[in-house]
Amino acid sequence: MKSTIVLDIRQALQVLSIPEKAAFFPKFFKTGKGEYGEGDIFIGVTVPDQRKVAKEFYNKISLKELNELLSSKIHEHRLTALLMLILKFERSKEKAQQKEIIDFYLNHLQFINNWDLVDTSCYKILGRYCFENQETKLLTDLSDSENMWHKRMAIVGTMYHIKKGSFELTREFARKNLHHPHDLMHKANGWLLREMGNKNETELLNFLNIHYKEMPRTCLRYAIEKLDEDLRQDYLKGRI
Repeated sequence: MKSTIVLDIRQALQVLSIPEKAAFFPKFFKTGKGEYGEGDIFIGVTVPDQRKVAKEFYNKISLKELNELLSSKIHEHRLTALLMLILKFERSKEKAQQKEIIDFYLNHLQFINNWDLVDTSCYKILGRYCFENQETKLLTDLSDSENMWHKRMAIVGTMYHIKKGSFELTREFARKNLHHPHDLMHKANGWLLREMGNKNETELLNFLNIHYKEMPRTCLRYAIEKLDEDLRQDYLKGRI
């Protein structure tokens, strides 16, 4: 039997559902047979509306109750649960509370199974925790996983490190999974390398000068997106 607050949250999301979005999202998030989001179910709630629901309920729901929402088959339930988890983590003052949230997150990785769920949550929760507590092994283990979503969590999780001027893990994970077969990893690697370049262009150029000729094209294009146009063309045409 579902708790009252979970039912309230589900109802709040259902009221905000938009039929046109419910029809569009499954195509956008590749839920067809054999696609990366196969079988995922959408009710058509926008992210801004999910954030409003999360803000309303996050301080009223326990982790036990949040488990019901995060294990739902409905995508918006899971994303809203993660948005509430982020709010709980950001407002927690005690290390024990933060560790409890981290353990909860790691115990529910199977439900964080699309790129928006990963990208929205991992650096604000896992990345921040690993940086502040020097627990890099948590991210390294995810990067070594055979699961693509885990690998993406690892590299995107380094966003918090980049914001703090630390680039070692980003470089390491990008190198490690540079030749991953899926385009979603190429995009993630390129995106985080680009963010590293936004913070410190020299770091990006040093990485590119060693690896750009072997980088998948998608990864390279993402990584060099913010560079000077002439320099971008030099990398794209192999003139470095």
